[in-house]
Amino acid sequence: MARPRRIEPGPGQESVWDYPRPPRVEPVHARVTIELGGRVVADTTRAMRVLETSHPPAYYLPPEDFVDGALRPIEGSTFCEFKGRAAYADVVSGDRVAQRAAWYYPQPSRGFEQIAGYVSVYPGRMDRCTVDGEVVQAQEGDFYGGWITSTIVGPFKGGAGTWGW
Repeated sequence: MARPRRIEPGPGQESVWDYPRPPRVEPVHARVTIELGGRVVADTTRAMRVLETSHPPAYYLPPEDFVDGALRPIEGSTFCEFKGRAAYADVVSGDRVAQRAAWYYPQPSRGFEQIAGYVSVYPGRMDRCTVDGEVVQAQEGDFYGGWITSTIVGPFKGGAGTWGW
């Protein structure tokens, strides 16, 4: 499938097609929240985001900004050519468990040290994720964990037929 045409960003927006490859890490100057099981499981103003060509940003939060017991490390890992080996965790809130819904890089590759130990979640597996009060739309597909807000435009990689972009 040929890559669709880049959507021209409007005022106050950015295009994921202007994001770099290899990706870039940058601090987020916004309040970021994650809810599961009807409860806030994370709340921070110290998030980081990773920007990569064709992908909505993935937001990474300091682990200490999750409520106690919300993250349960699990077995298994994956490897990212840029960030290194990722570890995974279930996200827990009361009786609710979102299995393998969070990931982090205990020892990321050079250039990604800022996110060492920081945790990202698949927003589609949570009740709700917000950036400065705006509810995040989950990136299509289940491989990437991008957070889509009104400030970014695509088209976005992740859905069926986009693997070869």
